[in-house]
Amino acid sequence: MSDNELLYEVRDSVGWVTLNRPQARNALTFAMYEGLAEICRSVPTDGSVKCLVVMGAGEKAFAAGTDMTQFRGFSSEQDALDYEHKMDVVLGSVEACPLPIIAAISGACTGGGAGIAAACDIRIATADLKFGFPIARTLGNCLSIANLSRLSELMGAGRVKDVIFTARLVGADEAKSAGLISEIIEDYAALVARAGQLAETLKNHAPITLGTTKEALRRLRTEGAAADDRDLVLQAYMSEDFKEGMEAFLGKRKPEWKGR
Repeated sequence: MSDNELLYEVRDSVGWVTLNRPQARNALTFAMYEGLAEICRSVPTDGSVKCLVVMGAGEKAFAAGTDMTQFRGFSSEQDALDYEHKMDVVLGSVEACPLPIIAAISGACTGGGAGIAAACDIRIATADLKFGFPIARTLGNCLSIANLSRLSELMGAGRVKDVIFTARLVGADEAKSAGLISEIIEDYAALVARAGQLAETLKNHAPITLGTTKEALRRLRTEGAAADDRDLVLQAYMSEDFKEGMEAFLGKRKPEWKGR
């Protein structure tokens, strides 16, 4: 990976991740995928970083999928299995990141880029959003069950089939009505500003509440309603933050969250 294909900067306790190949509509190399996964796996939980924002460089695309030149070396069954396993690990790392992640989406968000966005926690997008997996008319490959499960949770299995079978791209209005995105933003500059505002909101809320909710929902999707959540309940209720929140509420003051 070129040193500047994936940018990461922490500003005011918000980690900004930029997919930075605008000349290729931010198409992702394998190294970019792994770099994103490593950021999500290694992000500090000591309060120095409180949330992440993932976005693409430029107005045209969040990410237009995997750089197709990456597939030219495929020659065996193992290559195919290894690729989908790699994608599952990367997207799983994004979904399991202990911090909340905002996907700020402008323009094209397709293939692996759409998979990354789906693994984030909050998605906002510009009015020119084009979201989907047009693989039935392009590569002729498929998505893993883990990827399909995540998408079905967001969009419903029927809509996922419709989008993949017809190879159409979902626009902003449909994405919002389906619950795929929470807000439609006028343009790229406003998108960046709104992402910053949302990050400011999240970083001032109880980090244990955000983290346990995120992990509980991940377990609910992957393990079902019988998933064990006792560790999450204890993490929240036995925390200093819970005591602080209770006393602050009763004392009619703003709580000071410590994340422990």
